[in-house]
Amino acid sequence: MKIIKTKFKNLLIVKQKNNIDRRGNLRETFNQKIFKKKNFVFEYCTSSKAKALRGFHFQYNFQQAKYVNVLKGKILDCVVDLRKNSKTFGKTFKIILSDKNCLSLYIPEGFAHAFYSYEKMNIVYYKLTNYYMPKYERGINLMDKTLNIKWPGKRFKISKKDKNLGSFKDFLSNQNYL
Repeated sequence: MKIIKTKFKNLLIVKQKNNIDRRGNLRETFNQKIFKKKNFVFEYCTSSKAKALRGFHFQYNFQQAKYVNVLKGKILDCVVDLRKNSKTFGKTFKIILSDKNCLSLYIPEGFAHAFYSYEKMNIVYYKLTNYYMPKYERGINLMDKTLNIKWPGKRFKISKKDKNLGSFKDFLSNQNYL
């Protein structure tokens, strides 16, 4: 495994080694020696069909750092920095994560997270530093023009919950920062 720093403080890309032979593959997705001070306590896995768009989600209390891996398929992973004193506050970061490129993303606390699914079936595996607590969950609308995100395609599969999320401007007036 190799850690690649981004321009966003503590937002890390993790390049994993994929060992392939005629039987299939073996990929090391997590190593405690690399994530020494990250106390992951909760894990989950999502499956998403092509053109599914999920997010932008965050917890304003009991914030979660996330380590995102794609076990099958390909996604456009996107985050928004919501940290109060960050030089990149309000900026977005996008990266393609797939089972082929073996890249993962470590997202520190203070970011909103979303992704778009490219393939027929996409399996995304998460490790988190805090438990899911729905009463503290909030979000920002995926289609907010002020974020200036160009999602692939024109038609998306979006949940009603995500369609009804407020804008980044709403976040600034209600929450200000994480």
